[in-house]
Amino acid sequence: MLMLDSIDELLSHIKSVQVDVVELSNESLMKMSSFMEKNNLEIDEDISTALQYQDIITQQLNASIEAIDSMKKSIDMFSHAYKNDEGLAQESINKLQEKLSLTLAEAQDKKNRFSGKISASDADETIEFF
Repeated sequence: MLMLDSIDELLSHIKSVQVDVVELSNESLMKMSSFMEKNNLEIDEDISTALQYQDIITQQLNASIEAIDSMKKSIDMFSHAYKNDEGLAQESINKLQEKLSLTLAEAQDKKNRFSGKISASDADETIEFF
């Protein structure tokens, strides 16, 4: 199925970009830590908040990567079933829908379990998640 192949390729690209961003984030964190250590700098509240935000961003990217992996696996199973048996393919598309719904519910649950607030001074800020 050409459409599913295109979706799979797009998901692979998005995942690759997110993996690269996670690596850059980790490298950035190491460089900041090294700089602070070399210059004997103490972590103040603003730096602490920035580091926590960076960790939140990395966690959300990893959650997106997990969701993409789950969707890709389901698409692969459907594609295989479709090529072998149309009846099985219909059953597989129903399972795909269920799994995608579950993946969305899990991603929303991960968002809801994170409070998103670092301190009382952040009460007016909102953070958008996956």
